[in-house]
This record gives sequence, C-alpha cells and structure tokens, in this order.
Amino acid sequence: MKQTKTYKFILSGGGTGGHIYPAVAIADELKLRYPDAEFLFVGASDRMEMDKVPQAGYKIEGLWISGIQRKLTLKNLAFPFKLMSSLWRSRKIIKSFKPDAVVGTGGFASGPLLQVATSNGIPSLIQEQNSFPGITNKLLSKKVNTICVAYDGLERFFPKAKIKLTGNPIRKDLLQVKDKRAEGQMAFKLNKEQQTLLVLGGSLGARRINQLIEANIDFFEAQNIQVIWQCGKLYYEQYSKYDTHKNVQVHAFLNQMDLAYAASDIIISRAGAISVSELCIVGKPVVFIPSPNVAEDHQTKNAKSIADKEAAILIREKDLEADFQKEFSALITDKTKREELSKNIEALALVNATRDIVDEVEKMLHK
Repeated sequence: MKQTKTYKFILSGGGTGGHIYPAVAIADELKLRYPDAEFLFVGASDRMEMDKVPQAGYKIEGLWISGIQRKLTLKNLAFPFKLMSSLWRSRKIIKSFKPDAVVGTGGFASGPLLQVATSNGIPSLIQEQNSFPGITNKLLSKKVNTICVAYDGLERFFPKAKIKLTGNPIRKDLLQVKDKRAEGQMAFKLNKEQQTLLVLGGSLGARRINQLIEANIDFFEAQNIQVIWQCGKLYYEQYSKYDTHKNVQVHAFLNQMDLAYAASDIIISRAGAISVSELCIVGKPVVFIPSPNVAEDHQTKNAKSIADKEAAILIREKDLEADFQKEFSALITDKTKREELSKNIEALALVNATRDIVDEVEKMLHK
C-alpha cells in the first residue's frame, strides 16, 4: 500500500504487561507498514510502562491517574482530581501531537486519552484482551470506532456492530521461539541435560505461585529440574535468596521472554489473557494456576477453555497442596503427555492477531 502522508499514532494503555505489550506489538506492526510514521505512547506516570515502552524504542508521556479501589480507601478521594488532571493533560497531548488515529489497549491510563480523542472525532480503536472487559474499555466502547476482541460473546458488553474478533496481539519475537532453544539455554546458563521449568506469575508477581515454588524447591531438585523463576518485582526482595541454589535462578522480571520460553520444557503460569495467547504461540506444556482474585474469575475461565481442549493442565489455588506434586510428577515423567499438550495448545494460537488489528486501524485511516 502506498503511503501518501506521514501518519501519527498515539497508543495508550498500561498498568501491567498485559496492557503494555499488546500496545507495543501493534505499534511495531504499524511501524513496519508506515516506516516514517510518528508514535507516542501515553500511560500512567508511576507504572511500569514508563520503563518498558522506552525500552521498546518508543516515546511515552505520563498521566497522573490511577484506578478506583474496589474497597473504601482514602486513595479514592484523589481520583476526581487525578481524572481532571489527566483529561487536561490528554487535551494538551492531542492538541500538540495531532494524531491520525488512537489505539487503546485497556487499563485506567487509556481512559482519559481515548475520551479526549473520541470527543475530537479522531479515529479510535480499543483492543480488549479478556473474556470479561475492564471498566475503562466498557465505558469507551460506546464512543470508539472499532473494538478488537480475543473471545466470542463480548456483545454482552460492547456494541455488536463495532466488534472484530482478532485475537490478542503477540510480540513478534515470540513467533520464532522454536529456533531459539540453544540461544535461550546459553543466555540463562542452563544445563542442557536437565529439563527446565519456567515459572511466571505476571509482571508484578503472584504471591500464591511464589509460595508454591518456595515450598517445592527440594521437590524440583529431587526431580532433577532446573528452575527459571520470575517472582515479580513486588516479591523479589523476599525470594531472591533462593538464587544461590544450584538449580534455581530468581528474576524480578524477564526482559528476554522469548529466550526464557525457548529454553523451557514446562511452564507454570497465571492465566491472564495475554499470557494465555502467548503460551498458545509458544506451544510448550503448561500448568495454569489462575488468579481467583480478578473480575468474574476470568483467569479461571481463560485457563479452563484451554484445559477443556486437552491443551493444558489447570490447578486451582485451593487444590495446589493436594494436587500439585502429583500432577507435576506425572507430567515430567510422561513425554507423550507433554507432546500432546504442546501440539494441542499450539493448535489454538491466533498468530495473525496483530496484523488483523492493524488492518482495522488502516480501515479507520482510509474511511
């Protein structure tokens, strides 16, 4: 497609990796199609996107914004002031940058920016990763042009005419994971003769998964398993002491996620929407331990939709003590079971999601 002008794109979303990485993936695909385009990210000034987006090579502006706490707390008293501040700042950003299109990937940071963009008639798209949308996207859905989703049935929450089923955008570096095993083993200084367990609790960490790994360090050693453990930045100080164990390495965060996936033989993970989408692409045996503390228990629904297709193992937090060692031992000793899980989860991957979302952005540009 011929480029007739230099486009400008704003992408907004954040708070967790589940909102940041889809935005980066979309920006990367837009950059491939429009090499001369200008990009600006907008996030929350005190959250991880302020570090992660510049690491991906993009500029970012921060808003003074946070979500409303579900329980009564003094923090909620500041919310109206933060919202007014963020709307004012968003107006300045839109007026100065003059975007041709705006993309929101969820999280409270995207709310004010998309609100201002839609009020100014700027073509706007939101991407919803989960089977149960967050409040920000629910509110924005009435105003944006297009809503890209990863699950069926979201017409319960969004205007049906705007919905496009695309899947979740995945970082490009994950598409070649199969070719990177030797590189991954070298990067993490792994013993090629041992099987490797990769533990993921999300970008901030998962307390119950960390407790599980701590309780089973001797069990993994007895199974001759080496462990790459992403405990999350909130828990690193507590669990970094286990980094001294011969077959355990503890990380606050994994910047080379493609190499960690490539080096692993089995993965333990939460079941956030982006994690599930990535793990389908990666195609390794997975034990999902969904967080029970999320809206509508959507992580359990995400994990169950995979486990019901014989494509992963699901263990609920309440069943970990009774079931974990038994399930893990059966998996680590049964090569046929591991191969079956790998094949089945890979069959569920929507590898063209990022491309399909950017196709929708292009349609808005050329209307």
